Amino acid sequence: MTDETKSTVDLSGLFAHAESAARDEVPGLVRTIMILLMRGEPITLEEIGTSSRLALETVRESLKAWRDIEYDDEGRLVGLGLTLRPTEHRFLIEGRELYTWCALDTLIFPGILGVRAEVKSACHATGSPIQFEVGPEGVRRLDPESAMVSLVVPGDMASIRGSFCRQVHFFASQDAARAWIGEHPGGSVVSVAEAHRMGLALAKVRFAASTRCC
Repeated sequence: MTDETKSTVDLSGLFAHAESAARDEVPGLVRTIMILLMRGEPITLEEIGTSSRLALETVRESLKAWRDIEYDDEGRLVGLGLTLRPTEHRFLIEGRELYTWCALDTLIFPGILGVRAEVKSACHATGSPIQFEVGPEGVRRLDPESAMVSLVVPGDMASIRGSFCRQVHFFASQDAARAWIGEHPGGSVVSVAEAHRMGLALAKVRFAASTRCC
């Protein structure tokens, strides 16, 4: 380990945000949305209300708190962490091609949703392929085995995608992450296995009250 790369990060700010979000929002709503998105099609607010057993107005008001939600031209929801719009992180479930907002999402979502996924991404620095299989129990077939995940603790939690997700990348190795670390002195890189462990702990706090909707 050199001075230019670090493998520890204080995620207390993220855990505090997760606890606050879990208290403030309707239990299970975000997980319900992700389960519906797994079908690979845009979802209407009416579908969300039916699946979550919530009034349509409650759904509308709850979603206003999420600045980053993606909608299509017809007002249907297409992205909330898990998204139908292409990103650098391909997330394949039972042959359906989905995407995630950041590298850590690919490691968290299988545990939340109870599924196995194939992930195909790329090193943020070199563009070289990074791929693996992941489920609630862990990561398998990681290629390359040296792959790392960058992490930051954002100051502005109002837009989690803008302040966190856009800095959470895969790198092929610690060496590949050196330039990123130099540009983000408060950031860190950890192994994929460690990112998976951290992500599950974070999800346990964030989605503690969630229940399967369908």
